[in-house]
Amino acid sequence: MMTNGDKVRLNKFMADHGIASRRRCDELITEGKVMIDGEIITKLGTVVDPSIQRVEIDGCILKADSMERRYYLLNKPAGVICTNEHRESKLRAIDMITDRGKGRIYTVGRLDEDTVGLVILTSDGDFANLVMHPRYGVSKTYLVKIQGQIDDASLMKIRDGIFLSDGRTAGARVLVKKRSARQSTLMVTLHEGKNREVRRVFARFGWKVISLRRIRIGELTDRGLKVGHWRALKAAEVATLRNIAEGKQAESELGQNKRRVRGGGQVSSRRGAGQGRPNGRRVGQAGGVRRRGR
Repeated sequence: MMTNGDKVRLNKFMADHGIASRRRCDELITEGKVMIDGEIITKLGTVVDPSIQRVEIDGCILKADSMERRYYLLNKPAGVICTNEHRESKLRAIDMITDRGKGRIYTVGRLDEDTVGLVILTSDGDFANLVMHPRYGVSKTYLVKIQGQIDDASLMKIRDGIFLSDGRTAGARVLVKKRSARQSTLMVTLHEGKNREVRRVFARFGWKVISLRRIRIGELTDRGLKVGHWRALKAAEVATLRNIAEGKQAESELGQNKRRVRGGGQVSSRRGAGQGRPNGRRVGQAGGVRRRGR
């Protein structure tokens, strides 16, 4: 709890409440959506004392004693949307976190509606920015199945980076797990987050993605966490993600996909250790809550 005289920058105070990243909070301030003691504030760098001043955003009062930070890992099903838009009619990722004490949380980056896999949700804006911003180097790994037998030339270009409508990709680490005339299975690791990048990169060479699943974020894997389930992140897991983002710790080999396999055939890979079987929770399709048996 903050005490009298504990002043903080307005954008940090907002980010700590899970409103958005600091950068997005700055945009909300300049857009005139934030008020201090009933007065609209548009100046960046404004400092506030939450213990004696009232901060509002779109009519919602941010309290100084409600800043406990939350961190969750969700294995998102297809059909679920990564948005905080209240008017969204489809099920949102934030709605699947049934912890009553979650407060205002949001997704760290996004997965498109059709993609399955890991999404981090948090109320910590600084942490969110570290994990999702490409300059900090936290990788995201996807299991990709495409129609047909992908050729080596396409793989080389994807690894090196290609031009899309919104700029050049930074390239990807690609591990070929299996390929045949009917289907190819790949493990693709990215350090950036362009919109629908995996699908667009393969489509650029005429390859249709038939299945896409995010299986890893940094050192976090989907091991033991079924689709539709979530769990709270452990303090050590949050610290590891921070260390990776700040360059204090390297990711393990699976996260980095250091091996580049260019030939066909089956390639074995060992999952990283250290992930137990978590007590995941599942939200039923009809909106009810079901807890997985222990």
